[in-house]
Amino acid sequence: MRYMDFFGTLGPACCTKDVLREMFDVGMSGVRLNLSHTSLTECEDWIGQLDLACEGRMNKRKLLIDLQGPELRIGILKKPLLLQEGQKVCLADVADASEEDIPVSKQILWELQLENRVLLDDGKLLLSVVEILDHEGATVKDSCPPGGRIVCEVLRGGELTSRKSIAIPGVKIDLPTLTAADIKNLGLAKKYGVTGVMLPFVRSRQDLINLRNTLMQADASHIKIYAKVENLEGVKQLETLLDACDEIVIARGDLGNAIDLTKLPRLQEEIAQVCKNYGRNFMVVTQMLASMEKAEVPTRAEVTDVYHAVKQGASSVMLTAETAVGVNPVKAMKVLVETAKTAL
Repeated sequence: MRYMDFFGTLGPACCTKDVLREMFDVGMSGVRLNLSHTSLTECEDWIGQLDLACEGRMNKRKLLIDLQGPELRIGILKKPLLLQEGQKVCLADVADASEEDIPVSKQILWELQLENRVLLDDGKLLLSVVEILDHEGATVKDSCPPGGRIVCEVLRGGELTSRKSIAIPGVKIDLPTLTAADIKNLGLAKKYGVTGVMLPFVRSRQDLINLRNTLMQADASHIKIYAKVENLEGVKQLETLLDACDEIVIARGDLGNAIDLTKLPRLQEEIAQVCKNYGRNFMVVTQMLASMEKAEVPTRAEVTDVYHAVKQGASSVMLTAETAVGVNPVKAMKVLVETAKTAL
């Protein structure tokens, strides 16, 4: 039986030493901490609970941090927005957005064109650009001018809260590899015992080199790098990424936004095969047992998905919301581990 890692995501549902200890007891190897909306310093109490849960264990505890990276996000909303199908909503610059607008960066506004699709919150919500307005509210045909707004129709609705992801299929917006918050967190990684760094939306080998150099500057070159493949740029550059990281992450959330969702299973298999051909470890993440965020029992499709990911050669699998905010993080981890082991 080959060795595998099983990761949960640290969150309100599992942030105590007792719950974490139970998760380790059923086979968890370590946890992921999502730093998209927080920092290592702000999560110090949770990390302390993790350390307490690991006391007396033979295996070193593993703590992965998931950075912000070159990911597009909306700004801070004055209140959550409930978007309904057929409704019109405006995207506006963060400096000009009203209470009813969705605040975004100027870079996003400048790139949007009529009929572009806009995916929000990992694709849960879908908009379509129907009109571009100038600062006086008049329709314009070209790109959005300063002070202008982008009018969108809601094609798939739901509640939208602050700092959720935004993706525009077919539109490329250049962003730096690391945000200021990422660099600050990396400077603290050694202090908090971080063992791995997950870099979202890896576009090229240079992104990984930039991360490696930043870790070296922080005296943390021992920390492993996990390259998240979740856009088409990363898929196209896959072979060039392999020797610049320690593990590839097949991050199916945003990857499923970048392509027709029906093609995602095949793409997962192709990425897995490339990793195996080159002897590079890979992880499979996103919605492994999604129904267990709210239910005590997974679906048949979910456990089958876990089984096939392991059969494809995954060296690790991870739960996200299932453990961070789920109704029973211990049971979710137990299902993940026991299902995976049937495929080893």
